[in-house]
Amino acid sequence: MYLLLFLFGGLAGMTTLLFGFGGGFVVVPLLYALLTAAHGADSPVGLMAMQIAVATSTGVMVVAASLATLRHHRARTLEWRPLWPLVGYVALGAIVGAFAAISLRGDWVRWAFVLYLAITILDGIFRPGFLSGHGRAGTMSRSMTAGAGLMIGSVAAFLGVGGSVMTVPLLRRRGASMVQATGLANPLTLPMALTGTTVYVLLAWDRSEMLGPWHAGYLDLRAFLVLVIGAWLGIRLASPLIGRIPDRLHAKAYLVLLVCALMVMVVV
Repeated sequence: MYLLLFLFGGLAGMTTLLFGFGGGFVVVPLLYALLTAAHGADSPVGLMAMQIAVATSTGVMVVAASLATLRHHRARTLEWRPLWPLVGYVALGAIVGAFAAISLRGDWVRWAFVLYLAITILDGIFRPGFLSGHGRAGTMSRSMTAGAGLMIGSVAAFLGVGGSVMTVPLLRRRGASMVQATGLANPLTLPMALTGTTVYVLLAWDRSEMLGPWHAGYLDLRAFLVLVIGAWLGIRLASPLIGRIPDRLHAKAYLVLLVCALMVMVVV
């Protein structure tokens, strides 16, 4: 179990650094499957396996996105100005998403997200701008910034995934290069991950004893530690590639990852 988590943690670290993906599309279904297999679907852990998987994924994002942000900052690929207007809205959206994940069934949100991914993939392939990098530069209005930030934070926290699937296309359409857009996806993931993880820990703190040792609320501390070590190694291995992938190839690879994410979301 822990070897698989370590390996997928490494993959999550690489994709976080190069594409802004937090690895949640792989980590969440993997951890869910491992928990239900190890404890049984009818055990306390099995019954709350999805919440545990999502909470642990957001916790890993805090560390992975921080390390990736530091790497991009050192490589001077971060342009901070477009970031600040979105941060507060992303954090607020994350509170809504985490509360919803605890209290509601997520099927309708998951299928809405599948639809969003499908539209984003088709838009990136067929509408000029994403692959070529010739998006329309400029600042967003206050209402557009608020709507985008709230959507990014709420959906990402609800599903335990990074907000890259929303932030990268958004920034790309505003004229950012792929290295700039994927780099900015990491600091934008931080407010969502910090807020979401805090909610998952505090609101489920009374369930820690029922879930067993090494749990802080819904956060599985052992899985978290193994995933973080793997992510750290993956980030170190992928660091030499920052800024060295041709922009068009980088955009194509990003769309391929979106297709993989879509398949995971449909199957799970």
